[in-house]
Amino acid sequence: MKPGLMTTVAAAAVVGAAAIAGVQAGFAAPTASAEVAVPARADNFQLVDQNRMHHELHYYRYAPAIVLMSQKLDSKFSEKAAAELQQLADAYEAKGVLFFMINSTEGMTREQVAAKMESLGVSVPVLMDEQQLIGENLGVQRDGEVFVINPETWAVAYHGPLDNRFSKSTPNVSKAAKASYAADAIEAVLAGGDVQNARVEVKAGQKIAFPARAENHAEISYSDEVAPIIQEKCVSCHLEGGIAPFAMDSYEVVKGFAPMIRESIRTDRMPPYFADPHIGEFKNNELTPDQRKTLIHWLEAGAPRGEGPDLLKLEARVAPEWPEELGEPDVVVELPPFTVPASGVLDYQYPVVDNPFDGDTWLKAISVLPGDRGVVHHVTSGHVRDPDADTLIPGGSVGSYTPGAEAQVIADDAGAPVPAGGKLRYSMHYTTNGKESTDVTKIGYYLHDEKPKYVKRATVISDFAMKIPSGEARHTEYAYQTFPADAYIYTLYPHAHYRGVHVELKAFYPDGKEEMLLSLPKYDFNWQRDYDPVEPLFIPAGTKLQAKWVYDNSEHNHANPDHKIDVTWGDMSWEEMMYFRVNYRWADETTDNIRDDLQMQLVKDRILGSLDDNMDGLIQKDELVGTMAVHQARFAEIDLDKNGGLDTKELRQGGVERVRSTDEEEGVE
Repeated sequence: MKPGLMTTVAAAAVVGAAAIAGVQAGFAAPTASAEVAVPARADNFQLVDQNRMHHELHYYRYAPAIVLMSQKLDSKFSEKAAAELQQLADAYEAKGVLFFMINSTEGMTREQVAAKMESLGVSVPVLMDEQQLIGENLGVQRDGEVFVINPETWAVAYHGPLDNRFSKSTPNVSKAAKASYAADAIEAVLAGGDVQNARVEVKAGQKIAFPARAENHAEISYSDEVAPIIQEKCVSCHLEGGIAPFAMDSYEVVKGFAPMIRESIRTDRMPPYFADPHIGEFKNNELTPDQRKTLIHWLEAGAPRGEGPDLLKLEARVAPEWPEELGEPDVVVELPPFTVPASGVLDYQYPVVDNPFDGDTWLKAISVLPGDRGVVHHVTSGHVRDPDADTLIPGGSVGSYTPGAEAQVIADDAGAPVPAGGKLRYSMHYTTNGKESTDVTKIGYYLHDEKPKYVKRATVISDFAMKIPSGEARHTEYAYQTFPADAYIYTLYPHAHYRGVHVELKAFYPDGKEEMLLSLPKYDFNWQRDYDPVEPLFIPAGTKLQAKWVYDNSEHNHANPDHKIDVTWGDMSWEEMMYFRVNYRWADETTDNIRDDLQMQLVKDRILGSLDDNMDGLIQKDELVGTMAVHQARFAEIDLDKNGGLDTKELRQGGVERVRSTDEEEGVE
């Protein structure tokens, strides 16, 4: 996991500082009277490709050169250009040059683009510029425009067609190019020299409409348009005493942080909501496409103040101790003070407190308030019958916290049970940050006045047999669980450590259909959040929920503790986890009809789903890796029927047990 949130958020506040001078001078945002121009430098951005993977430009600073080409789906010109670009990509693969296409056409879907690229046999990723903000800024006007970028300076070293053949609307690719503009530019960048023909006029290719270029963005009203967006989507964190490193409480503050705000939006770092908007519908504070465009266009126009009152200044406030939407908790538990030293590695701490509730209790919301966010990395908890035992009551979590987490609000008409008696046991993961600190964490509990109708349950899909090879930038792990009865999903919560970069949850229904329930093209371990569907998701009996995690164990992942080692499952920050919590209720369970039998059926086969990467219902020898590799030597002995695969019965009889993690105390077994 990542060290304290405030440390990383504060560090993030300086990202983009090098661009401040350019922003203060005003971005040259095209308007109705301005000529479209290609910028001298390519500013950082993040876009998702046709296969749902994210790409941030500045991540690829290690490449000797980066090539972008504008693309249009319904264009024969683009098809020919894409085929030639693929050949160029193949030719320069050994030299590490990276190639991408960018689709800024309105109304295109990733599925359409993916199908087209597959039909063309083109593997170059297509970046989906759905809101046209990146194409606008790059000065794209037609398909087939090539941009060769030098990552040492981010200079646009070349702009123009691929070669002389693409200066005509119907390029004859059967003939050899007489002027290989793009290839020559790549060679010049690789050699560290100047590009001789740095700008070649683009005469051919279909025009791509950018409607916003006809607008005067300097006329966007800060008072009427910009400030209300910031107040709605940003101020809940960016206020005095809030989780963010500065308060957005005036125009002057926003203007001063304009470069960082622009880059944060262009790279999808802020607001911290990372679910793919095309998959599922979740409760969130995400910027709408129109809001994103309004903010970016206003910032690129120089962030003009204009006329009118300053809403941010008029409504400036101090952050409340507890979430405004919940108010004061019914019960507050204050954990014993714990002093975190300035440096070193700390064992997990396990404070135990008396059960503060009178009798059997149903929780409707939980809010964890770290005493020092800089050292509290995460908190998990549970109700224990025996304070000297490690075993948790099924579904007995009494709250958790991870970096960036908000209050956990249980679905309407549902509650989390806490039996009378026993103790509340907390697992505290502290990280040092160079300064000694004493933490006093508080947990606020919000209770149902009356017994709710439904029982909130939880399970964790995980792969404790994971092994991430050293240096690998895109390593994938899978795990699943099979639901034995109809259920309704309340919450989806993915979790990994430093190396997790992408996560998805897919439902495999018993009728053979598949559906993606959640996709985070870019996972951010600084903002580990619950994703609550607007309406509970129904999954029928027999559904397999499969979690997919992608990890970056390369040297280019700057958060990576050590790219030279193979990484396996573990609690500590430098180890890794493959973890996906699902909160749900059984369709046939109410608080007057408890179905613990269904919960036991769910967890019975969990080890199979944890290890069974290919989902064939058996564990092959090569699926016993990482912490489970010790069982490979015994495989023939455990494989009682000698069919080359272990079923649930053989796993159980052979003593193949799952590795338990401190983090899995949130609603398991």
